[in-house]
Amino acid sequence: MIKIPEPVTEIFNRLNENGFKAYLVGGCVRDYLRGQSPGDFDMTTDARPDQIKDCFKNERVLETGLKHGTLTVLKGGLAVEITTHRTEGLYSDSRHPDAVFFTKELCEDLKRRDFTMNALAYHPVRGIIDCFNGLEDIKNQVIKSVGDPNRRFQEDALRILRGLRFSAVLGFIIEAETYQAMRDQAHLLKRISAERISQELDKLLLGENVRKILIDGVDILGVVIPELLPLKNFDQKNPHHCYDLLNHTAVSVAAAAQISELKWVMLFHDLGKPACAKVDQDGTGHFYGHSRVSEEIARKRLNALRLPKEKIRKICLLIKYHDAIIEKDQRLVKRWLNRLGEESFRQLLAVKRADCMAQDASCHYRLEEIDEIEKMIDQLIAEQACFSLKDLALDGNDLIAVGIEKGPAVGKALKMLLKAVMEEGLVNEKESLLKFLKEGENHVN
Repeated sequence: MIKIPEPVTEIFNRLNENGFKAYLVGGCVRDYLRGQSPGDFDMTTDARPDQIKDCFKNERVLETGLKHGTLTVLKGGLAVEITTHRTEGLYSDSRHPDAVFFTKELCEDLKRRDFTMNALAYHPVRGIIDCFNGLEDIKNQVIKSVGDPNRRFQEDALRILRGLRFSAVLGFIIEAETYQAMRDQAHLLKRISAERISQELDKLLLGENVRKILIDGVDILGVVIPELLPLKNFDQKNPHHCYDLLNHTAVSVAAAAQISELKWVMLFHDLGKPACAKVDQDGTGHFYGHSRVSEEIARKRLNALRLPKEKIRKICLLIKYHDAIIEKDQRLVKRWLNRLGEESFRQLLAVKRADCMAQDASCHYRLEEIDEIEKMIDQLIAEQACFSLKDLALDGNDLIAVGIEKGPAVGKALKMLLKAVMEEGLVNEKESLLKFLKEGENHVN
């Protein structure tokens, strides 16, 4: 039973009342069949764009893709894309059709779609319309192209990453012929915009099946992130590592918390290792300075992929410190809180946890250390401990009021007080801070 939201039912009824046929299509049908609530709704209809506009002249309609026959009807808090049944001409840019041709035949429209699981349509009366065996493929958890897979990916190369993303998120297996075509046509990804690539990668990295996709699909992903390719079969020659570099990276990505920035951090955190690799006389591998090189690689590649600047900053910060030693010492924990802030420090610990889980079992004792450091943070936060200038019980105005000259001297005094509170146990109360400052001046005099 597919329970359609009322606004979507009203759109169906409006088109039917005007003599047109309409169907839910694509991902929303697939999601319903998998027992999930769709995030959005797409429809296809035999009504032409001008007829769709006329049907919804009393509603807000956006001309989101008018030249391709797509309008978006805003109703009841939903944005429903409605596209006229169509066939398509050549895709000279490997992304968009040069021309579209409207048709009255539903299956002709479904024929142009990427995968069989997305080529299903649904009508409230007729039920599921399955022209390409999509129901069976969903049942068997298989991703298979509609028709000739090479042609599908030549039409729109982004479908290659979509296929990997669907496999990572849904856990479906990519059918052999489809997968071979993805590999054969992967070079076309160079023609796709950076923004669209990064959007697909972002969803892929959050998929539960990401480990397998990063390992099996590295040759495809290497087209858009070439720095991944040297990780293949790279023996780290180190007793702390039970995986080669690619498998370590894939396992750490899978182990990371379901936060986009953390997934990107784990994908890039060791990309600098091949360039930094050294083997000592005992045959043990070392990677001195790899955090800095990995950060440089990440910054360059993430900017090329057009990720948001603030997101890049957070990712690179965590890569920079991912290999830093963090000791179970309250004073040192305060220093890290001062340097990174609570949110970033907690994320750094999450990064170190994922990294550790992808190392040899002999290193897993560090997980308990991370737990203890997190408890220290919890305690410091609960005690409202002072670890930043904004936490001090006074500010620059208070210092100026007691005679400190406005300017650099104020900042210097505040930093001195913060250090005394954090490391020398000075009580963070206004009178105590001013007394400490005065005593310091007397000592100097």
